[in-house]
Amino acid sequence: MLTLDIFGFKALWSPYFLLILIFISVGYFLLTTKYRSLFPDGEPLTKKQGALFLLSMILLYAIKGSPVDLLAHLMFWVHMIQMAALVLVVPPILIISIPNWVWRKLFSIRVINSVFTVLTKPLIALIVFNGLFSFYHVPIIFDHVMQNGWLHAGYSILLFAVAIFMWWPLLNQMPEHQTLTGLKKVGYIFADGILLTPACALIIFADTPMYGTYSDPHVWGQVMSLCIGSANFDSLNLSGPQLFSSMSLIHDQQLGGVLMKIIQEIIYGVILGHVFFEWYRKDQADSEQELKQSLNPVLIK
Repeated sequence: MLTLDIFGFKALWSPYFLLILIFISVGYFLLTTKYRSLFPDGEPLTKKQGALFLLSMILLYAIKGSPVDLLAHLMFWVHMIQMAALVLVVPPILIISIPNWVWRKLFSIRVINSVFTVLTKPLIALIVFNGLFSFYHVPIIFDHVMQNGWLHAGYSILLFAVAIFMWWPLLNQMPEHQTLTGLKKVGYIFADGILLTPACALIIFADTPMYGTYSDPHVWGQVMSLCIGSANFDSLNLSGPQLFSSMSLIHDQQLGGVLMKIIQEIIYGVILGHVFFEWYRKDQADSEQELKQSLNPVLIK
């Protein structure tokens, strides 16, 4: 079996993408520390927010800039782990890591506020996110997108954006944006899990390889040429992704669907636990407040 070293440093480690993430990180910390005094409502950055933002940038680089991204073009199950991290792991961390005053500054821009107002409505957010994710994994669409560098980058950014819209009703910390509370959040999580199931089931129970990106040498060659350059790829004289894995194509595909569903269930389970305990604490606090109010007249007498 061949190793990834044959593709070279640039293809494996995406130095330009790393520089972009470093630039974004530096901008984030400058805005939230040194220059926050320029904004009347600027609040100090907490250690938790700073750590979560760094974690989100590290995860982004790990899945889209490290050798994992190249592996995702060779093995479908790695692609599904990459997608799970991109839409289910990084967006929630990023939402929590950005201070409320920064979000409010963003929403002061009319276009951003209008987009968020519409696309973070719970029903719309669920349909748009799950629809675009399922649409992406229709074989003919998937193969076409993977063979076009601009389409691939654009669709990845689009999925990441709609994933933020999908997570927003559950995790944002802004009182004026709390469109879901208590039991509604629980129902939202269950609905999200159900809507993603058909796409995973189609992949898991298919009895033949569905994606030319991994099964057709010509399509795979076109996809790899975009990753490492056509001249470099031609010089390697490779016939297909099977040179890098002993797993059959159908088992690779089925494992990808199973992993996506398992990761989804774990993440949704964690968020469900967070929502439940948040709901429980709020209910206890409200009960204590009501008890104090009812006792006050008695104590005064």
